[in-house]
Amino acid sequence: MKKRYLVVALILLSIVSLFIGVKDISPLELFDLTEEKTQVMWIARVPRLISIIIAGVSMSIVGLIMQQLTRNKFVSPTTAGTEDSVRFGILVALMLFPNASPLLKLLVAFVFALLGTFVFMKILDKIKYKDSVFIPLVGLMFGNIIGSITTFFAYKYDLIQNMSAWLHGDFSTVLRGNYELLYVSIPLVIIAYLFANKFTIAGMGEEFAINLGLNYKQVVNIGLFIVALVTSVVILTIGTIPFLGLIIPNIVTLYLGDNLKKSLAHTALLGAVFVLCCDILGRLIIFPYEISIGLMVGVVGSGIFIFLLMRRKAYDR
Repeated sequence: MKKRYLVVALILLSIVSLFIGVKDISPLELFDLTEEKTQVMWIARVPRLISIIIAGVSMSIVGLIMQQLTRNKFVSPTTAGTEDSVRFGILVALMLFPNASPLLKLLVAFVFALLGTFVFMKILDKIKYKDSVFIPLVGLMFGNIIGSITTFFAYKYDLIQNMSAWLHGDFSTVLRGNYELLYVSIPLVIIAYLFANKFTIAGMGEEFAINLGLNYKQVVNIGLFIVALVTSVVILTIGTIPFLGLIIPNIVTLYLGDNLKKSLAHTALLGAVFVLCCDILGRLIIFPYEISIGLMVGVVGSGIFIFLLMRRKAYDR
């Protein structure tokens, strides 16, 4: 898929996204908007569009980084316990600091995400049977253990409704003033691009990377830092978007290969286009109501995930 086609698709879908909503705004009215429609555009729809693009780009890229560092195409924040660790961290922040600022919640969630991801990597080192499907299943089991602990404490402290509703991926609540935390992801994406070649070398194995003079542990730690912080920011601001970091990198590597620097831009663009498509469909299917992005991406993503599993199984034969 050519990069320019993805750019064109992103621009067209972005324009469509701005004019879909309960408040009818026509493209012909763009330069002659009433005060009410101007407020709708700048307070709700433009922030929503920006958050969709940032979330799609950043979560796709961290999925690609995780797959590169673990050398497994089925590892992502969804299948490595990272997202579950973030939710546990947010719950701990709510219990210990009920009136905590978003930055404090982000800090606590980031610490738990980093710890959870490191634990998964340690489990990965201990596993001798490194089958491409077996490892993400271990990650899902690890994530379910953390999720069960989170649910237990959420029930105990009467926070279960808070956790289930607030952390479910949904762009409908995005307004000017409550999404700006997502901008933290932008410099992290730039850092990921600068370290792309090093991540590619690290993905070839520790011994190979060290022989090439690479500080393997430092590069892996930087990669996990980016993954944990981006995942924390997106979940805290938007909620969980399942399978996004898993399916987009797999689709890109099918036609571009495993060179991270070469596939990074395509992954970012395809991630943004995919989330925009799902968001637009979610708003149109039961208009004027909408289906949350977490549900839309979950349904589409799980189907693609099953296809990838079946494809890998057929390929292994």
